[in-house]
Amino acid sequence: MELLRSSARLYAPAQTRYDARVLGKAALAQTVALIDYGSGNLRSAEKALAHAAGDSGTGHEIVVTADPDVVASAERIVLPGVGAFADCMRGLSAIPGMVEALDDSVVKRGTPFLGICVGMQLLADVGREHGNHKGLGWIKGEVVRLTPSEPALKVPHMGWNALSLLQPHALFEGMADGTDVYFVHSFYIRPADPAHILATTDYAGSIPAIVGRDNIAGTQFHPEKSQAEGLAFLERFLKWRP
Repeated sequence: MELLRSSARLYAPAQTRYDARVLGKAALAQTVALIDYGSGNLRSAEKALAHAAGDSGTGHEIVVTADPDVVASAERIVLPGVGAFADCMRGLSAIPGMVEALDDSVVKRGTPFLGICVGMQLLADVGREHGNHKGLGWIKGEVVRLTPSEPALKVPHMGWNALSLLQPHALFEGMADGTDVYFVHSFYIRPADPAHILATTDYAGSIPAIVGRDNIAGTQFHPEKSQAEGLAFLERFLKWRP
């Protein structure tokens, strides 16, 4: 279970700040859709993305939304997530048309996508927290519980840990190997294809910290909690042209 476990009851997403009926496609061309499905540090993620957009000069508008039409029209998409895998997937699937809009936009049309924490774990085929639960299946693999080899290390894993960058990527430009970022999690994604692991961290064993393929990326750490390095990572995401 993640540190901030979502309850079994599904909460209605907060009201969206913008409406697809008001904002035409031209207005949505430079938006980032931050998906509100009742789970995730929306306010922190929104503030961090807005800060990154201002610093990067990209001109992106950050749109917190539960509207599949807004997601489908956005220039890029961010999926946050805090809680249990099954609850998060259930909340996302409960929004009519949302999973279909994501599949069409991200998988079929190549819209740049970033998943954060459980939002990244949902990329897997299956999550194994309290049973087996189907994920989005965009990155083949499973989500399993942390089992540190050193008994003194606690679960959940909370705090700053260094990244080991495994391969060149536009999201890493200017980032030093060994950069510290902030983690809060009890489970992690285990991709079937090692090539999809872009960076790892060590918690009495190597665990994937950033995964990705093509236009899809996910971070187990929280960029919005990782201070200057996290903001710089989000800036690179806003400029990323996969």
